[in-house]
Amino acid sequence: MQRYKQSEIDKLVDILKNDGVISVPTDTVYGICARINSINAYNKLADIKDRPSNKSFPVMCADKEQIESIAIVDERIQKLINAFMPGPVTLVLNKRPEVLTYINNGGLNSSLEMAIRMAPTEILKELIYKVGSPIFMTSANHSGEPTCKNLDEIERTCPTLDGMMEGDVLFAQASTIIDCTSDVIKIQREGPISKEEIMKVLIDKKI
Repeated sequence: MQRYKQSEIDKLVDILKNDGVISVPTDTVYGICARINSINAYNKLADIKDRPSNKSFPVMCADKEQIESIAIVDERIQKLINAFMPGPVTLVLNKRPEVLTYINNGGLNSSLEMAIRMAPTEILKELIYKVGSPIFMTSANHSGEPTCKNLDEIERTCPTLDGMMEGDVLFAQASTIIDCTSDVIKIQREGPISKEEIMKVLIDKKI
C-alpha cells in the first residue's frame, strides 16, 4: 500500500476526489477518511470500516463556516466551538435538513444527528480545503475493534485503503464527545478534554 509524505498532499487530495479512502494521522488517533459529497466514497468507507449500515460516520470540517454549512449552530454551540475547536473534541449536532441524507445514520430518517470535529492540524485543514468539502473521519479500525496504533496495523486491518499519510498522533486517545442536540448539553464520552473543563466553560459562558 502506498504511503505518502505530508508534502505529497496533492496526491492524497486526488485520491479523495476520485472517491478513494485514505488513512491520516489526527491529534487523537489514526483515522480513515473519505469526502462527504459522494455516495460511492461513503459506501467504500463503510466497506473498509465494516460498519453497520445504520451507524453514521463523524465528519471533519476545516473551519466554523463549514460546520455551519451542514449543521444547525446556535449561540451556545458557537461558544463551545470557540472554546474547544480545533481540538480533541467532537460535537454531536443536528444536521441541516437540506444536507445529504446518507451523512447521518446511514441515510435513515430516524436520526438527524451527526458528530462533527474541526481539523486539528494545518495539514488536515489544507487537505479538506483542497478536496473542496468536509470529509468523513473515523478511527482506523474495523467497527467495534481496537483502534490501530501505527501504519503497519492499519495496513493489516484495512488492506483495501487507497493510501496512507505518514505522521504521528498526539494524544493517542479518542476525542471528548459533547452532545448538543437538545436543550441540555451532555458529555457522551470524556477524552483529552475533561468534563470539568467543559462544565467550567458552560458555567463561565452562562449556557
